[in-house]
Amino acid sequence: MKTLVAPLTKVSIISRLNDRKFLPFPQYLHSRHFVTNALTFYSPVVRSLSMAASSQSTAQTVSPGDVNRDSSNIFQLIQDHQEKAARLPPVEEIRTVLDRSIRGTLSTYSQKYEGYPSGSLIDFASDADGSPILAVSNLAVHTKDLTANPKCSLLVARDPEDRTDLVITLHGDAISVPEKDIPAIRTAYLARHPDAFWVDFGDFRFLRIEPKVVRYVSGVATALLGSGEFSGDEYKAAKVDPIAQFTKPVTSHMNKDHAEDTKDIVQHWTSIPVDFAYMLDLDSLGFYVKAGYQGSTFKLRVPFPRRAEDRKDVKNLVVEMLQAAKQVD
Repeated sequence: MKTLVAPLTKVSIISRLNDRKFLPFPQYLHSRHFVTNALTFYSPVVRSLSMAASSQSTAQTVSPGDVNRDSSNIFQLIQDHQEKAARLPPVEEIRTVLDRSIRGTLSTYSQKYEGYPSGSLIDFASDADGSPILAVSNLAVHTKDLTANPKCSLLVARDPEDRTDLVITLHGDAISVPEKDIPAIRTAYLARHPDAFWVDFGDFRFLRIEPKVVRYVSGVATALLGSGEFSGDEYKAAKVDPIAQFTKPVTSHMNKDHAEDTKDIVQHWTSIPVDFAYMLDLDSLGFYVKAGYQGSTFKLRVPFPRRAEDRKDVKNLVVEMLQAAKQVD
């Protein structure tokens, strides 16, 4: 496994904005200039959030504190919080995000235009070991590409509408699913795509992408995860977080019925002032929110006081966190 984290400072941000240098796209994408230029799309508060890029312990939790509403201290508040916020190990977080994802960009070697790549937006599901499952038509261009050359990549964005969030690229070989495995693979695919009735059409078949390397780049939105890569074996050996499966029901309930409570929890447990906050996703160590303050929007990691054991425990933890916030108020 290789992991790279490039911490940013106020000085480096300002100096790079004043003296930009343009690089060829592949170098630019992985340079600090990419991160710096990405910050220009955000307000000052969000730019401050992005500077908090460094590694952290996954077992560390954040102690609640009083909310400081001095906007001049927002940068320090966010940086201090993000550095300490408990989160899953990178390989486990990537494994979990891919398991919960259903759509990505498939890149293949074009057979029609030799030497050039071809891209397709495609639905997928993950099997038990994390390999992406594709339901493809024999008439599709990408199917013909993969039949001639199985080497491909699948790019998945945690938040497709936010290019500064986590982006994962899985490189591997697309192979046909053996006849004996089709019933289980079909069930797994339909669990993620229940309306995909076409999987039973005669010209459709299932392919599995066997992971060789999994790369990730953490954008400025969530910071701290950094960038790096894992071997296929490391990726498949990682476990999917058991609490992530409850993301949709929990976040939907909280955002619809308890928006103010979420705001109170975030302010108390992060010590960061927010005008609003709504949950994005969760895992056994905490959850992410999209929050706003004085016209700025940013994403924050909010750790649980302890690891959540099951869905009922998530509810108990949220209630405990809200009660602590209300007591202070």
